[in-house]
Amino acid sequence: MHAKTPTRATRIVAADASSIAEAARLLRDGRLVAFPTETVYGLGANALDERAVSAIFEAKERPRFNPLIVHVHDRAEADELVQFNPLAAELAQAFWPGALTLVLKRREPTPLAFLVSAGLDTAALRAPAHPVARALIDAAGVPIAAPSANRAGAVSPTNAADVAAELNGRVDLILDAGPCPIGLESTIIGFAGQSPVLLRLGAISREKIENIAGPLAEAGPAVQAPGMMASHYAPRAQLRLDADEVNPHEALLAFGARVPETAGLVRNLSAAGDLAEAAANFFAMLRQLDKTGVDAIAVMPIPNRGLGEAINDRLQRAAAPRTKS
Repeated sequence: MHAKTPTRATRIVAADASSIAEAARLLRDGRLVAFPTETVYGLGANALDERAVSAIFEAKERPRFNPLIVHVHDRAEADELVQFNPLAAELAQAFWPGALTLVLKRREPTPLAFLVSAGLDTAALRAPAHPVARALIDAAGVPIAAPSANRAGAVSPTNAADVAAELNGRVDLILDAGPCPIGLESTIIGFAGQSPVLLRLGAISREKIENIAGPLAEAGPAVQAPGMMASHYAPRAQLRLDADEVNPHEALLAFGARVPETAGLVRNLSAAGDLAEAAANFFAMLRQLDKTGVDAIAVMPIPNRGLGEAINDRLQRAAAPRTKS
């Protein structure tokens, strides 16, 4: 795949009524716009425009077998694109708008660009809760395909400056609404028949989903949704997980009050041991440490419960052998 050659610096504009209207016009014209959601910043294109969706893959240097999430305003808009089963409807009622993505059978014939499904007969949809994302969907008048606004396989961006660092010159406009409040991608649920399948851990914990859906089956090896590649969310530096001490020349990504002694750089996801705070800080702090040029980052253990399970999933993928995704 040939990446888009940057031609000029991308504008970053504060998200207000005027800039949202401009971004909506760009989307309708087949251009790319980065925008905030409550999870991470997304790289958006008109999900009905095959050429515009193709530009996402080009800008991110993303393999075309990796599906995209389509952002809609609400269940009514989603109903025009996919077929809801009873449990999917119940989950949407509970968690939309919010950080839940549902992978469902496309309606046929479909108005969606086929590239969003990466050759599958399903589409991944969510209704975001962030007011800027919702205003942009309304103003554009089309569903918006939007993976995270970073190069394929890299760390997801949670602020506009990090989007620019990743995609400067490859996106037409960045809407800036400050840091993302959650900071982890959405949880993705698919279905095997009527049975729910956990395709990606994320901002809504397994426990909250299972309170409604019952036990979740684990996904198989096939890529059915974004974020399922074995290697993903990778910084340049190597990660060393579950560290209880820091080696020379390592930076430290800490968690909790008891931090190992080190002369190196430290970022603490949450000194109070709060997993929600840790999730909100995770990608931004990982980027901050990586930008220092250190060769390795030691990562303290994160409790594998609630949002900690999703953080650990990201850490395992970030530490895996590198592939683009």
